[in-house]
Amino acid sequence: MLKVIVMLSNVRVSLSNPRRSMASTFMRTYWVYILKCSDDSYYTGVCNNLERRIAEHQQGVDSNCYTYTRRPVECIFVEDSPTIIEAIEREKQIKKWSRAKKEALIHADYKRLIELSKSRSRHGSTSSP
Repeated sequence: MLKVIVMLSNVRVSLSNPRRSMASTFMRTYWVYILKCSDDSYYTGVCNNLERRIAEHQQGVDSNCYTYTRRPVECIFVEDSPTIIEAIEREKQIKKWSRAKKEALIHADYKRLIELSKSRSRHGSTSSP
């Protein structure tokens, strides 16, 4: 699958379908995003309205949310997905990754991402299928 990376307000946006206009992408898309929390941890989530969801994290709308006590947060990675199912699958995939692998994705270091994937498969995976 061809992906295009676009910088949007210092946030890396990965578009799975670069042929779509940016306007249509923002109107009909689901987003997988990574936030950097004030304690330097990462939070991965999925939504259909990125601006609203990040504002909810910043405002602390849900006291049960992981980010509630880790504000302020900064959105450091965003990837679009055409369906909610694909977005949720991607979110689950990223949540299982090591910090190093997430950082490779955040920095678009695909060579490192592949190396980390190979390293993990050589040593066996501890996560469930």
